[in-house]
Amino acid sequence: MTIFHHINSCSSTKARRGRVNTRHGSFDTPAFMPVGTQATVKAMCPEELVAIGAQIILGNTYHLYLRPGHRLIEKLGGLHEFMAWDRPILTDSGGFQVFSLAQFRKIEEEGAVFRSHIDGSLHKLTPELAIEVQQSLGADIMMCLDTCIPFPATDREVRESTALTTRWARRCLAARRRGELLLFPIVQGGMDPVLRAAHTQELVSMGFDGIALGGLSVGEPKEMLFEMIGVSRPLIPEKYPVYVMGVGTPEDIVMGVSLGVDMFDCVMPTRNARNGMLFTSTGRIVIKNACHADDPRPVDEKCGCYTCRTFSRAYLRHLFIARELLAYRLNTIHNLHFYLNLMKQIRESIERDEFAGFMRDFFACRS
Repeated sequence: MTIFHHINSCSSTKARRGRVNTRHGSFDTPAFMPVGTQATVKAMCPEELVAIGAQIILGNTYHLYLRPGHRLIEKLGGLHEFMAWDRPILTDSGGFQVFSLAQFRKIEEEGAVFRSHIDGSLHKLTPELAIEVQQSLGADIMMCLDTCIPFPATDREVRESTALTTRWARRCLAARRRGELLLFPIVQGGMDPVLRAAHTQELVSMGFDGIALGGLSVGEPKEMLFEMIGVSRPLIPEKYPVYVMGVGTPEDIVMGVSLGVDMFDCVMPTRNARNGMLFTSTGRIVIKNACHADDPRPVDEKCGCYTCRTFSRAYLRHLFIARELLAYRLNTIHNLHFYLNLMKQIRESIERDEFAGFMRDFFACRS
């Protein structure tokens, strides 16, 4: 099976339009993957995700390993059956979640030792266990366990962590037993362009199914984020889908596409929805602000989502101030629709070879 099918390219940027094939069907790229950490995209039913254009979602190895457990999910038919989602699923390795535990984890050669955020129990996540969990879940795209590098970090920390990620990637590849499940390694290297380039080339040489760029959006300046993408992307053969992990804002996504990135994920649209921040064609609004108290307009007059077709800003503000559960659902529907519609517009502009103009107009609306 050909994993990545190239369809169109932009003549003036590195943006490209394609399709990734998996055992649960294909998805169009550039793609945004809504995050379903605990086998659910918060506040959304599967059919609602399909209705707003979601083609692939992301699940979390760390959380599903701890609760309800990968063996239980496997017994019940795998993650697709468990959450009633019949389209592609990508699962991350759990490395970033372990990294975020900070004082509750220790990185060793064998794996990452950590205490559960749920009950304090002690666990060791090894590359082999990360693959075992993801195979039990039945993820269409699995991620290698990596060591996420903080920013800033010393040169020694960056080099040692990157080398360990390479050794873990080899162990993940050796542990894979289900060849129909795709496997991506994760490029590290901190903010060192030389080390980033070398690590990209090393992982490409191992023969994985795609390449992910990790260790970004960890507090570094935006220009450094795009510089690191720009270092790695030209070194990745065109046959591989390229995934930048945890990125990000609509602006970051448009910039990432211009550099040749195919796949994105971020909790921002769902988390911000629950916090009352909504994305629009001209920027962001905070729905709890008093200026929306008697505003009859929709969140975004250019948006065709259910929330904008049906409800006013005044109503949404009322729900949010009253802490009604419907507020979180309606806000989430809107934000995810915004992101997924943005990706659709990006793909269509690449097909017409008009992405450069789309990008210019997109940023002009936000200046």
